Amino acid sequence: MKSIELLAPAKDLQAAVAAVDYGADALYIGGARFGARHAAGNSAEEIARAVEYAHQYGVRVHATLNTLLYDGELAEAERQARELIAAGVDALIVQDMALRRMNLPVELHASTQAATRTPEQALFLERCGFARVILERALSLDEIRTIRAACGVDLECFVHGAICVGYSGRCFLSRSMSERSGNRGACSQPCRLTYDLVDESGRTVVKGRHLLSVRDLNLSDRIGELIDAGITSFKIEGRLKDIGYIKNVVSYYRQRIDRALASRPGFCRSSVGESRPDFQPDPSKSFTRGESEYFFDGRRAGVASFDTPKAVGEPLGRIVRVDRGSFTLSGPCDLAPGDGICLLTRNGLAGTNVNEVAGSRIVPNRMEGVVAGAEVFRNFDRRFSLALDRSRTRRVIPVRADAAITPLRVTVRFTDCEGVAAEVTRDGVFEPAKDSRKMSETVAAQLSRSGDTIFDVREVRSEGCDRFVPVSLLAELRREGLERLRRARLDRPVVHAILPEDRSAPYPSKVLTAEENVTNRLAEEFYRDHGVRQIARGLDLEPATAGHPVMRSAYCIRREIGQCLKEHPTLKGELFLMRGRFRYRLRFDCARCEMSLIDESDRK
Repeated sequence: MKSIELLAPAKDLQAAVAAVDYGADALYIGGARFGARHAAGNSAEEIARAVEYAHQYGVRVHATLNTLLYDGELAEAERQARELIAAGVDALIVQDMALRRMNLPVELHASTQAATRTPEQALFLERCGFARVILERALSLDEIRTIRAACGVDLECFVHGAICVGYSGRCFLSRSMSERSGNRGACSQPCRLTYDLVDESGRTVVKGRHLLSVRDLNLSDRIGELIDAGITSFKIEGRLKDIGYIKNVVSYYRQRIDRALASRPGFCRSSVGESRPDFQPDPSKSFTRGESEYFFDGRRAGVASFDTPKAVGEPLGRIVRVDRGSFTLSGPCDLAPGDGICLLTRNGLAGTNVNEVAGSRIVPNRMEGVVAGAEVFRNFDRRFSLALDRSRTRRVIPVRADAAITPLRVTVRFTDCEGVAAEVTRDGVFEPAKDSRKMSETVAAQLSRSGDTIFDVREVRSEGCDRFVPVSLLAELRREGLERLRRARLDRPVVHAILPEDRSAPYPSKVLTAEENVTNRLAEEFYRDHGVRQIARGLDLEPATAGHPVMRSAYCIRREIGQCLKEHPTLKGELFLMRGRFRYRLRFDCARCEMSLIDESDRK
């Protein structure tokens, strides 16, 4: 059986527990430092608690150490890596090849920050001992299939959440505007800002739009195709998202993946336990900038969100009539008082709350932006949010109890769905029961009361019920037996794919530019050992990015505005993105269907 994994984000211990409870097979969480989300750091002690909770269900924990390192940080990074290993994490997600050279006794996963986009890159990482490669988000299904055919390494891909418009780990846009580097875990998200598109004559073609802001990813309808293409781990973005997002989105993808697995007998999920949410999951009701499958079916237009980088929520329709203090939508909706709505207007996004609803007639708290023809979205569903807050979904592991009663001993054995077992006994003198049928019913009732444990005792078999056992003793045996079973699950040996580095594996290129960002001596040694002859100083080490490409992307502004160079555009010559004193020349590589931003800002 091939294991398939739903991988969920965890900002902290609370989020980790929620991710497990609502159906994740694995979770990824950041240590105190060196993770790609500075605001989502955790102590080794907190991660150890998350590991124990997760491992009860066979859920793996992957720790992120996926920023670039400087020479002065190597010792501290290794110290943290070993603390995380001691805390019990199953894998480290890394970008910097220095960590490959630290002889760490743990499974290594190549982060999406490694920008793996080709079969050659994936094969190289496999030969270098990475047990898993996390693919770039801009890949198409055909590109994923090609990578799968070239190597045997586990492949992980993002299926939901925010998209980096530039190739991950190769973007310096934040660094070009400030001291904050996305490759160091401190991205300021300048891709979500407004820009002017200017031609070479200085004419403004597009003014004040979010030209680099793309919609969020949703590949929930393509899970089966991804399984068939060879993806083994499905990743949800969101280590900075709230608990409601975790509950809702994880539950939704749990259902989607289970549905895909049901029609594929050669596959199974990689952890155990049943989660039955007490609400109907709907990802459109959690943070989203609008849904997109991005370039899953190839490069195409329509993936950008020029109007706003904010979460707009569910589309409800257009305003067809405006009255004093109210408006009417184009069709019926299920809005309710207390819901939050937003409207896309010529001046941007306007938001308000709903006071009253009468069919398709809405009375908002404020009328700002309410004009005929405006699109209306619900960005806060009060009833759904309340259901998430109140949700207390448990994840339970099915268990069978076998009780054997003799005149001098009671033995109870608990066996879970994976065959893990624990046994408890009590010696004593057990007198004949007055009613053996009633005693059998009592044994079944007491042993099936699994309460707030992680187990659900669904079957009780008993023999020797012609002897009387006190209810208090049965309850004691149940509590002790289920705790022993929990410990037995935690004590099972964990299989890790700790693989050696094949130093004869050639890197796909002999040259590494500044944009490849080698920032420490161990990483430089790694690449030279693999045949790289020329290594430029990493761009994050430089005081400025002027003259360098600060972003490469499969996304193309020309394509998005209907001016693709392959389709006889009317817009000729050089194009620039402008924001205040920041100026970026756009370079278009039509052979690769890529766009780059070259920093030409004047910082005098």
